[in-house]
Amino acid sequence: MRDDAKRRAAERAVEFVSDNQIVGLGTGSTTRFAIEAIGRRVSEGLTVTGVPTSLATAELARNLGISLADLNEVERIDVCIDGADEIDPQFDMIKGGGGALTREKLVALASLRRIIIVDEPKLVSHLGSTHSLPIEVLPFAWSMSARLITDMGGKPQLRRTAQSVFVTDNGNYILDCEFGPISDPASLEKEIKLMPGLVECGLFIQIADTLIVAFDDRTDVRERPSL
Repeated sequence: MRDDAKRRAAERAVEFVSDNQIVGLGTGSTTRFAIEAIGRRVSEGLTVTGVPTSLATAELARNLGISLADLNEVERIDVCIDGADEIDPQFDMIKGGGGALTREKLVALASLRRIIIVDEPKLVSHLGSTHSLPIEVLPFAWSMSARLITDMGGKPQLRRTAQSVFVTDNGNYILDCEFGPISDPASLEKEIKLMPGLVECGLFIQIADTLIVAFDDRTDVRERPSL
């Protein structure tokens, strides 16, 4: 049932994609449905160029016949479609559960319109309520970064796979950090990004423009509230 709802929401998101656009392609299980929907439209004649946010997304898109470009090859992206681990009423987000947070943020910031697809459990009153905050760090100094996060009041955990430490597409590590409910995400993002050894953090502040929410019985389309 949940996958059916996500698929419907993803197909609704793809309605925002037009011919000859450059499209940011996010990473994750929900975004996969959107990429598959774009692939079907491409097979029917749609012309788009995708900018993938991970190696896995690039492989999927390539297999579906979607033309791809590197972010360095485009001046801007018309629309970006991605998911989120949590999103609050101000449309601030935690992302990075799939490990692609740095590339996802760069692609989103290069996009004229950012569309985020989530299912109902991802809606939270405060970020950090249900999901830890991923922080991408340099392997050279990951333990130092972990100590600095601990000094800030976070509880970092080095992300691992079944066999070894998880490594991002950029060759870095991820610290999944418990902060509890975050009262001021924008201030926390600024504080974290001053840390030495940090590559990027999973707080996405004032980035989402359009939110598409998958419920079991419907799909809602919401625009970011004005400040």
